[in-house]
Amino acid sequence: MKYLVWVLIIALVLPVSSGTGFCDSGSVKPVAPGKSSTDITVLPGTTPQTEKAISQVMMDKLSNAVGSDYVIGAEDVLDITVWRNPDLSKQVQVRPDGKISMPIIRDVVAVGKTPTQLAEEMTSKLKEYVQNPVVAVTLKEVNSSNIFLLGEVAHPGKYPLKSKTTLLQGITIAGGFKETAARNQIVIFRFTETAPGQKRLTASYDDIVLRSGISDNFELKPGDTLVVPSESMVVFPGR
Repeated sequence: MKYLVWVLIIALVLPVSSGTGFCDSGSVKPVAPGKSSTDITVLPGTTPQTEKAISQVMMDKLSNAVGSDYVIGAEDVLDITVWRNPDLSKQVQVRPDGKISMPIIRDVVAVGKTPTQLAEEMTSKLKEYVQNPVVAVTLKEVNSSNIFLLGEVAHPGKYPLKSKTTLLQGITIAGGFKETAARNQIVIFRFTETAPGQKRLTASYDDIVLRSGISDNFELKPGDTLVVPSESMVVFPGR
């Protein structure tokens, strides 16, 4: 009786154990004489062309983590990855002089370039020291390009400006208008390059949305301060 029970157990276990795992049993090759199964190293079937394609995809994705037209500024934090060269990879902050310090190639000007442009320049410089280098530049922290939203918006504060952002998009980032907002009396303070100080711009939400005032939905610039006053602050003539 015991012999019969053991036969049944073995018959049930064998089919289950033979069907588990990730490899097709038909692809298993016999182990060479004098070697055990633990002596065999399984390597992925990659070619130099495949590795180059993979590394290029990685560079494209990482270098375009922000808008492709984003221009690096002082104090931005960059994550620079050199494919298969961890000793040359580094996270750096752009110095006030606009440069970053990297192994081997030393100081590189980063300010005024997009992440993709900087990656291409560093790749070119590394070719003197590394065979077929591939560099990816990722923007980790935006510290140089910010906009400020104040007043009657849901979440006033400082927000990073990573790509082209219009006035209405800026208000959306801050959570939209509060019920008490004077949405037709929006004021924007902007630094000017031609003259010292700031200039004052105004915009109306209703004009933009209802009266074809699309030109008032202008692009926000780094350093813009957007103020949405409350209705109680707006003084009308004769009152």
